[in-house]
Amino acid sequence: MKKSTLALSVALGVIAQQAGAAGFIEDSHATLSARNFYINTDNRDGAPTASSRSKNAEWGQGFDLRFISGYTQGTVQFGVDAIGLYGVRLDSSRAEHGNYSGTASGGTVFPSDGNTAVNDFASLGVTGKVKISQTELKLGTLQPKLPVIVTNDGRMLPQTFQGGQITTNDIKDLTLVAGQIEHAKGRNSSNNEGLSLGGANGSSNYNAGKFVNKFYYAGGDYKLTKDLTAQYYYGNLEDFYKQHFLGLTHNWSIGPGVLKSDLRYFHSTDDGLNGNTPAYYTTGNYNGFNAGKGKVDNNLYSGLFLYTVAGHTFGGGYQVSNGSSDFPWLNQGDGSSAYLTTDMQIQKFARAGERTWQARYAYDFAKVGVPGLTAGVVYLKGSDIDTIANNNGRAETTGQSEWERDITVAYVIPEGPLKNLGVAWKNAMWRTDLANTRSQDENRLIVSYSLPLF
Repeated sequence: MKKSTLALSVALGVIAQQAGAAGFIEDSHATLSARNFYINTDNRDGAPTASSRSKNAEWGQGFDLRFISGYTQGTVQFGVDAIGLYGVRLDSSRAEHGNYSGTASGGTVFPSDGNTAVNDFASLGVTGKVKISQTELKLGTLQPKLPVIVTNDGRMLPQTFQGGQITTNDIKDLTLVAGQIEHAKGRNSSNNEGLSLGGANGSSNYNAGKFVNKFYYAGGDYKLTKDLTAQYYYGNLEDFYKQHFLGLTHNWSIGPGVLKSDLRYFHSTDDGLNGNTPAYYTTGNYNGFNAGKGKVDNNLYSGLFLYTVAGHTFGGGYQVSNGSSDFPWLNQGDGSSAYLTTDMQIQKFARAGERTWQARYAYDFAKVGVPGLTAGVVYLKGSDIDTIANNNGRAETTGQSEWERDITVAYVIPEGPLKNLGVAWKNAMWRTDLANTRSQDENRLIVSYSLPLF
C-alpha cells in the first residue's frame, strides 16, 4: 500500500471515531453544481486529415457534488472532503467527436469507447485532512492552483490530481506550500494516469507515452505590504524538468481607479532522462534536434498591467519565451492549464522564441444597473516563433507568428429563486502561419447552476 493511501486510511479511521465531535458536523457543507457545456470547433485552412477534421462538436451535462467537512476538536484536528463528478453525453456524433483515431486520451469533452464518445462517465475523489494551528495537511484528491501546477476547469468537468499537500499560515503575511503529485485525472476521463509533457505523453501514439508518478513542488507568497505580494515556487517533474518561478503583484490606487501590475518569471531546465533520452523529449526544442523535439530549456518573462475604474478594466501585457524549447507544464494530453498571462481559450503563446503582446478590455454592467452581467475581449499577437521547415533534422528559425482574439459574455442571476444560475458565451478566433497547422474558430456555450445543499 502506498504511503499516501495508508495515511489517508488512518486519517479516515480517526475521523470515523470522532465524527460526532463539535465542529466536524456543524462546520460541514455540501454543494451541487451543474454545468451544461457545448463546444464547437472549426479547423480552418488546409485539407481535413484523419487527425484534423474540419469540425468538432460535443454537448453534455456535468454534475459536480462536493462535501467539505469541518474539523474535529483538539490540538490535532481531522476532517474529510469528497468530490463526485458525473458527465452525460447529450450529443457527439462519430464525425464530430474530438477523438478521430481512437488512440488519444479521449474527445474534446467525453472519454472515448473506440472511435465514439461514451454515453456517460463518473469519478469519485476523497481527501483526508489534518490541521494543527494554521498548518493543514491534505492527502488524496487535490485541485492545486499554484504557479507551477494549475488545475484545469475549462470543460464540462474539472481536472483533478492525486497526492499530498501541506499549507501553513502560522507566520503572519506568509503562506508556505509544499506537495507531491502522483497522478492526474483528465477533465474528460474517469481514470487516473501518470504525469508527463507534451511530445512525451503519447498524444500521437498513446501506447508510446512516457509517464512518471513524482511531481514535487514548494514555495510561498509573502505580503510585503497590503498591496504588494512576492512569490517564489519550485516544481520538479521527475525525469522531465525543473522549474523556478518568481512573481510580484501590486495594486496601486491611481485617481478614481486601481492599477494592478503582475510580473512573472519562469526558469525551466531538463531533468534526468529528458536531458539525453529521445523517448522523454518534449515538443518545441529546435536547437539541433530532429523533428523539433528535445530537452527542456526555457526562460519566460511576462508583465500584465490592468487599470480598473467605474466598471471598466483595460490594459495590456508583453511576454518573452527565450531558450531552445517551448515553455513546459504538466500536460496529460486531454487538456491542461499553465500559469501564464497568455493561457487563452485556444492557445498558450509560449513557443520557443515567441514574443507576445496582448490588449484587454472588460466591463462590469453592475455600474449601469445590471449586476451579474459582464463582458470582455482579449487580443494577442505572437511573433518570432522558432520552428523547423521540414522533418529531416535541419532546425531553423522561420519567424512564424500567431494571433488570437477571445470574446466572453456572461450573466449570473444575482438574487431571487434562480440565484446563481449563469449563462456564458465564449468565442475565440486563432490564426497562424505555422507549417502543417490549421487555424481555428471556436464557440462555447455554458449554462451553470450552483445549489448549496447544507
